[in-house]
Amino acid sequence: MRTTAMRDALGREINYLRLSITDRCNLRCRYCMPAGGIPLSAHSALLRYEELLRVARAAAALGIDRFKVTGGEPLVRRGCTDFIRALKAVSGVRQVTLTTNGLLLPPLLDELCQAGLDSVNISLDTLDNAQYQRITRRMHTADDVLAAVRQCAGRLPTRINAVLLPETADQLISLARLAEQLPVDVRFIEHMPIGGRKALSAASSSVLDRLRTVWPTLAPFGERRGNGPARYYSTPALQGYIGLIQAVSHSFCADCNRVRLTSTGILKPCLCYPQGTDLKPLLRGGAAENALSTAIEQAVWAKPAAHCFTRTQYPAEQRSMNQIGG
Repeated sequence: MRTTAMRDALGREINYLRLSITDRCNLRCRYCMPAGGIPLSAHSALLRYEELLRVARAAAALGIDRFKVTGGEPLVRRGCTDFIRALKAVSGVRQVTLTTNGLLLPPLLDELCQAGLDSVNISLDTLDNAQYQRITRRMHTADDVLAAVRQCAGRLPTRINAVLLPETADQLISLARLAEQLPVDVRFIEHMPIGGRKALSAASSSVLDRLRTVWPTLAPFGERRGNGPARYYSTPALQGYIGLIQAVSHSFCADCNRVRLTSTGILKPCLCYPQGTDLKPLLRGGAAENALSTAIEQAVWAKPAAHCFTRTQYPAEQRSMNQIGG
């Protein structure tokens, strides 16, 4: 097992891998994919669980010890909880977390806790049921997701991810109040222009000002929470924390610690760019473990200095988030 951190060419420590296990999703969120969905990968094109675990073992041996299971919607793939259990058992793995829309979570919660899941992120952009259906283009409701949040709170560290959208500006305080009512963090996320879409214009700059009209003592929280780039704020009036993820307006690239693997085996050193390293030929071609490790190290070493969301002269990722891994 490696005893030193794996670093890229700029000296950034890379210790976090986001693993997408499927490009399928039971929602059609308008900022993620077209209304009719996108062409899905053939099942044979998706990495098998044993292949994902092989990548995880190689990554862990190189010093990556934190893993996020994503999709698509990861819980639509049969065997997800068994995969999480196996991933948590990999030598060197310190933390396994999950990002989900929450709709399939309640009946699986006990099993996920028993599997050793360390925390869960649940996507919820609005508490208005009609608005939720317009955003997701499905007949589920925000109440369905909120029920999952309430079941998770107190059992697992739980974070709510809310994408900042122009039409949900009036939901800011209501969503933040969930951190007052429950021991959960609420994170507001700038929309990123992925999949050929323009960034949806919802300013994050005024979020703190608006929140402080209700919680005037909201102040920066000095300690790191989780593995991501959120800047957290706290006040004694809240049980949880408020987080801001400002990928577009306040780049966190200088401190980026992650790479991501798509469900079809592309190791992407940066979400923004289309480039990546295809690990599937190695996984299915009988390559030795050192060849897989070398491919991961080379991809990490070539990690770009910064994203290109604000630089139109650079080619940005054209695949949708469900294809890349959210």
